[in-house]
Amino acid sequence: MPNFTEEIKNEIMQGGLRSECCKIAFLSAFVRTSGSIISRGGLCGFEIVTENERTAEFINELVEGLFGCSMAVAEAKMDSMSGRDKLTFDCLNDQSADILQTLGIIRKENDGFSLSFGIDEGIIAKDCCKAAYLKGAFLGGGSCTLPDEQTYSRTGYHFEVVFSNKITASDFCELLCDFEILARLVSRKDNAVVYVKSKEIVSDLLGAMQTYKCLEKLNKIVEFKDKCNNDNRISNCSVSNIDKAVKASVVQIKCIEIISRTIGLQSLDKMLFEVAEARLADPNASMQELADRLGITKSCINHRMRKIADISNQLA
Repeated sequence: MPNFTEEIKNEIMQGGLRSECCKIAFLSAFVRTSGSIISRGGLCGFEIVTENERTAEFINELVEGLFGCSMAVAEAKMDSMSGRDKLTFDCLNDQSADILQTLGIIRKENDGFSLSFGIDEGIIAKDCCKAAYLKGAFLGGGSCTLPDEQTYSRTGYHFEVVFSNKITASDFCELLCDFEILARLVSRKDNAVVYVKSKEIVSDLLGAMQTYKCLEKLNKIVEFKDKCNNDNRISNCSVSNIDKAVKASVVQIKCIEIISRTIGLQSLDKMLFEVAEARLADPNASMQELADRLGITKSCINHRMRKIADISNQLA
């Protein structure tokens, strides 16, 4: 059964991309997060690494549809960490340098080319292309986790995208600002990680990527967690109130026993005597329950208990 990250990525690919400009933005982001630049035999190109064959097929279809060339399998080996096959595909031919230039990843110069680490503004000029770039970045280097449904913790919502350099990651944060999303940027080993931990922002991101099935799943979990947290708060409050009532009852009984041992309960006036007897008869009763049995108000019984405590303190 796929985890939530895989569910999002599958929905991204199922949704597809309509316009050419969005496909270019998507592919550019994917290469930024999951690819690397390679140079061999005087040619400049790129390679991508993925554990998911469907992802490899999806990207290859994009490259074929946009540029008319295919990516080739360069390597397939078992990943010792995940236990899954890790596939490496490369695009290294007479067109690959032009493809990278179209994707805004390199700039051609007289004596060769140079890398461009920032996100090309022309690629994300349209709102639809910004959304496509977000989708491509997540498919290539994103992950999203949700809290365990069996716990009451509010934490556990986490969405991140990993980039190979801080410049691209910083520009990605700026892109998210266009969606009114504020993300954090941190370094992790040799990578730059853009992340958020708010359930509201994760919800906004899923909406921006048009992964509505995953958004619906998130909303159900949030609703369930909020209900559990609310029930837990109510339960804790009830337990706390019970603890306070038990402690109060213990103190009251001790006061009554002091009076009984010294001057006797019969020395109390009728109203205080009735309250003392009622408490001794039912140590577990709440003050409201005792008040109801005696036909008086709760404030009245509290007042009489304070008088009993004053008398006990004078005798102690």
